[in-house]
Formats: sequence, structure tokens, C-alpha cells
Amino acid sequence: MVGKKSGKALLREEGLERTDNNMDLTTWPQVNMINQKNYYTEYLKRDDQILPLRLQQDERRHRMTTHAKDRDRALAQARPNEIPPPEADMDIDDDVGVDEIGGALSGQDALGSKVVVIHPGSQNLRIGLASDALPKTVPMVIARKWKCCESEEDGGERKPKRQKLHDGSLPDPDKLFGQEFASQYATMSADLKVHMRLHKRRVLPNSKELVVNYNRRTSPETISEHNDPLRIEWTEIPAKSQDAPDFFTGKEALRIPDSSNPRYKLFWPLQRGWYNEHCYSNKTLLLEDIAIIIEEAIKQQLNLRKKKDWAQYGCVFVIPDLYERQYVVQMLELLMRNFGFGRVCFIQESLAATFGAGYTSACVVDIGAQKTSICCVEEGMCIENSRINLKYGGADVTDTFIRMMLFDYFPYADINLRRRYDFLLAEEIKIKFCTMNENDISVQFCDFHLRASGQDTRQYSFKTYDEVLLAPSGYFQPSIFDHSDKLRGRRKLVGPSEDLYDGSPNDPISSAQSAVLQLINPLSSKNSHEPSANGDAATNNQALSTPIRQLPNPFHRFTEFENTPSAVGSPAPEGDGTPAPIGEGTVNSSLKTLASSLRDDILPVIGLDTAILTSVLHGARSDERKTRDFLGGVMVIGGGSQVPGFYVYLEEKLKELRPGFAKDIMIGVPPRELDPQVVVWKGGSVFGKLRGNDSWIGQLEYDRLGSRLLAYKCMWAW
Repeated sequence: MVGKKSGKALLREEGLERTDNNMDLTTWPQVNMINQKNYYTEYLKRDDQILPLRLQQDERRHRMTTHAKDRDRALAQARPNEIPPPEADMDIDDDVGVDEIGGALSGQDALGSKVVVIHPGSQNLRIGLASDALPKTVPMVIARKWKCCESEEDGGERKPKRQKLHDGSLPDPDKLFGQEFASQYATMSADLKVHMRLHKRRVLPNSKELVVNYNRRTSPETISEHNDPLRIEWTEIPAKSQDAPDFFTGKEALRIPDSSNPRYKLFWPLQRGWYNEHCYSNKTLLLEDIAIIIEEAIKQQLNLRKKKDWAQYGCVFVIPDLYERQYVVQMLELLMRNFGFGRVCFIQESLAATFGAGYTSACVVDIGAQKTSICCVEEGMCIENSRINLKYGGADVTDTFIRMMLFDYFPYADINLRRRYDFLLAEEIKIKFCTMNENDISVQFCDFHLRASGQDTRQYSFKTYDEVLLAPSGYFQPSIFDHSDKLRGRRKLVGPSEDLYDGSPNDPISSAQSAVLQLINPLSSKNSHEPSANGDAATNNQALSTPIRQLPNPFHRFTEFENTPSAVGSPAPEGDGTPAPIGEGTVNSSLKTLASSLRDDILPVIGLDTAILTSVLHGARSDERKTRDFLGGVMVIGGGSQVPGFYVYLEEKLKELRPGFAKDIMIGVPPRELDPQVVVWKGGSVFGKLRGNDSWIGQLEYDRLGSRLLAYKCMWAW
């Protein structure tokens, strides 16, 4: 009887037996499993493993080696009785360039002659070498060939926009801008009279009637061009259209006649501190215009004609305090790729202002042409939660002043701020006549000259009363400003920056800015979680573009909001009821979500005095000593603050809101009689000449890491 065969025997008979030839299944190295209870790695835990830090160490080591060799060579060549050269301090050479720039800087180069400082704004670009005493100011505008100029668009609609009757004709001047503007203007005028009587100042009962009656009957006086000593030199356009240049920049663009052949249209690529997405059809053209304006300014104002020489220069670029990450990344690419600078670094506006003024701690209030930024700076660092960005400035004062003058029968009734010569004229009369000194408020006789291309000069005379003060006082009552078009086209071309991993918005926010948004629209916390019908943020712009009317005392509402007790936050100190701001430890996720989701839907517009106190309270974080330091060091800069009497007026407003700190509140001006408009640029030039500045981004590291370098190179939390 045959015994039963085993499985191996059957497989062997069938030829399926597995044989081992002592060969590995693969040549790939086998990695043993990690012991989950005890494992350790040094990846990216040492400075020499991070490229930017490693390059800095290599550069320092190279300088030390070079210095030692030079000293040894000097000692070897020295005579026997000659005194050896002194031992130099290596720390003083920390501002030399990286290898790509060509080695160490010396002589005049070490003083900033190889560093370009750029401070772009909504209306003006300030640019110059760090060794210059003052910058060159260039209008941030470009004129391109177009089918029509900006004053001929939209059917020739004038600015400020006038209301029309049913038959298309214009109403009386006191009804040109609607009932709401008329009532608010009358209320502000009545409040001013009460305030002046309270301070024992003389008020004539019929001042308005005197102004209106004079302006209604006056007529202009014509002056021939050859008798005008201050006639304007307009930009000449070639007779043949094909010979005309494709674009003009700066002052040449503003001096192109509106009726030129061919037509040119003005483009302002930056508006209110944002990209001007409304006037552009694609993102490429927008960035190209910014590049052309800066490039032409460098070539014409700094006399750096050859771009190949720019690799020998560094660049300090000034950015807003509450910046957008997309803007910074795109500007970095522009400076490194298009312009080819050897190295680039960024600095925030408020920090640059303290550098320029020589302050260590201050509350910086920067009133520009179209935006106002507020930030507390302490020991060379911007306090993140104190940053506030408001969307009004000197241009809003100009527009409101013209509307008030037209309301009072301004003799030049056809003024249109879309026309180039009218825009320059409006800025001129605002600077010349506006004041915030109540002692100067009386019926004043004024005149101006209207100079237009191809026309004789016309001299207008008119009278003013309280318009010269009420227009700049709109900083404290911004509802008098026109905010209807400020959110138009927002996020049409450039979307918000998003986190690479979870897709959430990661643009910087601050608790002070979030508090401003909640003060404007208290229901925003509820609306932020309700999606729109079509999921498009632009749908909500129409409902939220104009902020709701402010309460009589909006800061009182904010005080109640901040005094709400929480489990973590500290209670408000007793005495004057100072609200406890939301600090870093008390900011919850819902507040951050609110700020990021509604940042583009709500226009941040509140009174300047309320915004300053909000910034100080969030920056001091309930520390009374810091609060007094910031209130005693409020530094006001920017062209929008150059109204006579503005500092005294602002100080009185702050004391009214915070009487407990009345002895500490003090409004400061930039020292050494420095122009408030150039303080930020001056700080950028000081920053560019600092010894031991580790925030420079070189070409080599940018080629390898790109914009990821900003996380290591910025002086703030990127």
C-alpha cells in the first residue's frame, strides 16, 4: 500500500516547489521600522541646515578669513620699527553685500550710495538712494494711448458726481449732492457755530449769505497767456499719431492735455493701498504698469540708465503695516527678476517712520492721500494687534471741499476732478485755503488761476467761510466723505492669499482692525457665517460697501464691547473706564475668521480719534504704563496731516474721548523740521545703511527658495 504523499512532495512532482537561491528580492536598501517609543531627528533643527542662515554664516566666516589674511599681509610688509595696524572690530563690517553683489562695500558705498529706497503710495512714489538727504517725488501714474481720456468716459460724468433732474438738467447748487449730504453739512456747520460760541469766538449770523451772494454774482477775469508769468508747460505730443510714445509716466502724464491727439488715459495702479483692479482688465497689465513707473523713475530720477548695472545695487522696499502677502510676493519677484537687484529687503511703514524720526516707541499715524494707517511701535517692532488701516485720506478732503464749495455757489461750477488740470487745481486750493484753526474761521476773500491747455488763463475770486475747516474735519466724521466707489472691482484680478495646506486665508490681521470692522457693522459676526446665494463675495459688496451711520459716540459702544468679561482676559482697570483690549491670548478663532472673511466686504472707515485710541488700547494690552507712553508719543505723518492746526485739533479730540489721560496725551511732529511726507522714506534709507542687517535677500538664495525666504528674512512674523 502506497503511503500518503506530503504537500512538498506533490509540489516537487508538479514543479511548483519554492527554491531559495540566496538572492535578495530587490537591490533597494531595506529600512528598518522606526521605534515609535524612542526616535529623534535633527532635520531643520540647526542653522547650518537652513540655506539663508547658512549663507550668512559663510559670509561672516569669509570676511573673518579675508580680514585675517589682510592683517597678516600688513604685518609681514611692515617695517621693523613701525607700529602695527590696530585690530579692527569685525562688527562694523556687517553691512557688506553678499557675494553676488561683488564683495564688501567701502567708502561712499558703505553710506548707502549702492542702496535704492522705494516707497510707493496711492498718489506719489518716493524714490532715492539711501545716501540722499531727501527723496525724489514722482506721481504714481502712467498715461497710455487709449480711445478716450478719463474725463470723456461714462458719458463725460463729472466728479464730484452731481445729481440730475428728470429732464437731465442740473438742480440748484444746494441740491446737487442729495438731501443726505445737505443735512449733514448743515449739522456740521451748526455744531461748529455752537463750539465757537462756547469758546467765546465771534460768529456773524449772516456769514453763509454773504458767501453765497458774492459767489453767485462773481465772474472770472481773463488773462492772456503772454501776460501770465506762471503759465504751465504742457507735455508735447508729436503731430503724427504713430510717432507718439505708447506711455508717459509721472509729472509728464499729468501734463498731457485732455484733448491730445492721440488720446491718453491715466492709470493709477495703486489705490487706497490696494491694487486698482477696477481700471484694469487683467493682472499682467496691472503689474506691468507698476514695473514701468518704478523703472522709469529709477532711470530718470536716479540716473541709472543701464539695467545691467542694477545688480550692483540693493533695494529697500517699504510696504504697509497691514500688508497683503500677494502684494509682497509679487513685489519681491518684480525687484529680483525684472529689475535684477543684487539684494532686496522689506520694511513696514510705521517701523520706517520711527527709524526716520529717531523714536524707539510711538503710536504712528500716517495720513496719506487715500488711506490712513495707525500702528504702535515698541522697541523697533510693530505691535501686530495694534495695526489699523482706514480707507480715507487727503484726496477725500479734496473731494469734500470741492463739494462744499459747489454747495455754496462756487463760481467755477464746471470743475471736474476727472480732468487733469482741475485735479491739480483742486489740490492746490485745498493746500492753500484749508485750515483747522477756529480763529481763522471768518468770511475770507480768495482767488485762484485756472490754467488749461489751449485756453487763456482765467482768474476766479470767491469767498469762503466754514468750508475750509469742515472739509478736513471729515477725518473725525468720515460719513461726510463719498465711499460709494471704494470697493468697486475689489478682488476682481488678485485673490486673497491662502494657506498651502488647508486653503484658509492667511493674510495678516490684527485684533484692532477686527474691532473696527465690528464697530462699523455689529451684525458682521452673524453674517460672516451665512453664505451668499451664489457663493460670490462680490454679491455682498453692494450691501456692505457703505458703512452704516456712526452712533453719536461710537467709542462708547466699543468700550462696552471690550469690557465684556472673559475667562482669560484681564478686567479693565478702575478709574476712567479704559477698555481691556483683546490681546494675543484672548483673540479667539471666530474673531480671526471674521476679519479674514469680511475684510474685503466691509470698508474700514471710522473717526480718526476713535481709531487711534483703539490701536493704543490693543497695543498696550491693558498696561497703563504702555498706554500712557503711546498716548504721549502719537506721531502724525503723511501729506494728509499738513493742514494748519491739525495737531491741536486732534489733541483736543483725544482728550475729549479720554479725559483721564488728558495730561499724558501729546501729538508729536517729526523732529529736525523734517517734512512729514518723507519721514517713512527717510527711515527706509536709515534701515538700508544699518550695520548687521540680516534681512537682505540675495539672488542665489532667491533662485533656490523663492518667496519662502520671507519666513526667515522678515523682521516680523510672516
